[in-house]
Amino acid sequence: MVDVEAGRIPAIVMGRGPTALGILRSLVLAGIPAYVACPADDLAAHSRWFRPPPGVPWDGKPGPQALEALRAMPLERAVIIPGADDAAMWLTDLPASDLGQRFLVSTASRATQELLQDKSVFAAHLAAEHIPHPRTFRLGNLADVAAVPMSQLGRIFIKPVNSQRFSDVVGAKGVWVASREALRDTWARFHAQGFSVMAQEYVPGPASGHFFVDGFRDGRGAYTGLFARQRLRMSPPDFGNSSCSQAVPLASVPDAVRDVCRLLDGLDYRGIFSAEFKRDPRDGTFRIIEVNTRAWTYVEFAARHGVNVCEMAWRDAQGMPVPHAPRTYDDGALCVDLYHDIASTRRQPVPVFGLIGQWFQADLHVFRMDDPKPALHAIRCLWRKRFGRSVDAGEGAGHVLKGPPLGGDAKQ
Repeated sequence: MVDVEAGRIPAIVMGRGPTALGILRSLVLAGIPAYVACPADDLAAHSRWFRPPPGVPWDGKPGPQALEALRAMPLERAVIIPGADDAAMWLTDLPASDLGQRFLVSTASRATQELLQDKSVFAAHLAAEHIPHPRTFRLGNLADVAAVPMSQLGRIFIKPVNSQRFSDVVGAKGVWVASREALRDTWARFHAQGFSVMAQEYVPGPASGHFFVDGFRDGRGAYTGLFARQRLRMSPPDFGNSSCSQAVPLASVPDAVRDVCRLLDGLDYRGIFSAEFKRDPRDGTFRIIEVNTRAWTYVEFAARHGVNVCEMAWRDAQGMPVPHAPRTYDDGALCVDLYHDIASTRRQPVPVFGLIGQWFQADLHVFRMDDPKPALHAIRCLWRKRFGRSVDAGEGAGHVLKGPPLGGDAKQ
């Protein structure tokens, strides 16, 4: 059946946490009926607009159970929008399956998704295309560890090739290493756990050196939406999550826009993307860190300022024309993750009145007056974590860099 709410086929959000919530709210802004496939007590499940997909219960995870749920679903057609890396990868195979005519998706090929999601392959591709990026070294064996030119690099850290799996299992984003011995010992520890990792030079500079170019490239190769953000504060420092971000004009980051478009054009990319850059204070170069191949955690922020990539994905999946969003928007608009921003200001004091003024004028991440229950649920979860968690100060060769406490996108 076609959803009777607006005579439009519905969308199914496949994800969890703040990203799934942001996709859902973006679809609501566009008047698109939506379901969310997520765990029963997920943040998104507390939204006033939440509806589970009809039919067999499904927690949103990809795999055989997802195919079973889709086959049993009493919908003639629907568009699926991913909010996690594994979901985005899994959906690349759906169009060629027996369900491809019923469940539509705007996606790049599996080969393209694999290249962008495997950070070591991604780094090698960037080098071949002469796109500025941090110096990166894949660590497959002890010979690779020995070949890292430690004396030529500044601060370095070990990070996973597959960040989602690493974060899910280890609960960390990376590990600092200060010596050859620490590099070897840390690599050996993660290798024994079955993780593929790499060493990367840390691009110095403050949180405000991070910029993001978010957008959508449709099936015809047109960039129908582009939105640029600058990170103002983050928590924890160096490797944390954005706690305060600001929309900036596309014209203020021309090199970043040029490089991400050149990268995606060369891969014939299709779908939602979010590219992270850091401006290197040593030479002013925008160095690309990674590209998310699905909706990112602040996707609702872009939608509220005229760049609704979830609506674009819904249209593109159906072969409908995708209108271009304006290239100018409310630059200077702020988005604040209040929980992380309070933590960030404890480490780097900010004038109180200026801070409160920012909070009052900003879009608050998760919390909205017209949809308050997800934020209340998040507060309850944080309370339980605060009084039930153990402090991990890091052991062995390096200091563990923790990920987000609420299942958010640690990279945004």
